[in-house]
Amino acid sequence: MDCNPYLGIAASLAAGYLGLMEEKRPTAQFKGDAYDGEEAIPSGLDQALEIFDAAKDMHEVLGPEFARVYSIVKHTEHAEFLQVISPWEREHLLLNV
Repeated sequence: MDCNPYLGIAASLAAGYLGLMEEKRPTAQFKGDAYDGEEAIPSGLDQALEIFDAAKDMHEVLGPEFARVYSIVKHTEHAEFLQVISPWEREHLLLNV
């Protein structure tokens, strides 16, 4: 998945900062497929947005106004994405009705 590099770096630094402030210890290095791990990784934008919306500490670090606007934009993008029929849907669903 693509990510704005500046946003990715800011989020990584913010997560590290929050970990330091909460005195969290890093977990052991994960080897293998992260999707098979115990921690659930969001499988879609809708799940990721739910987690982001609940991360109030992260909002404070990134800036509440930025977090609010970012969430609105991504929710809008996701809603628009759901309105589009993908090539896979066209091939496998639409033509088989």
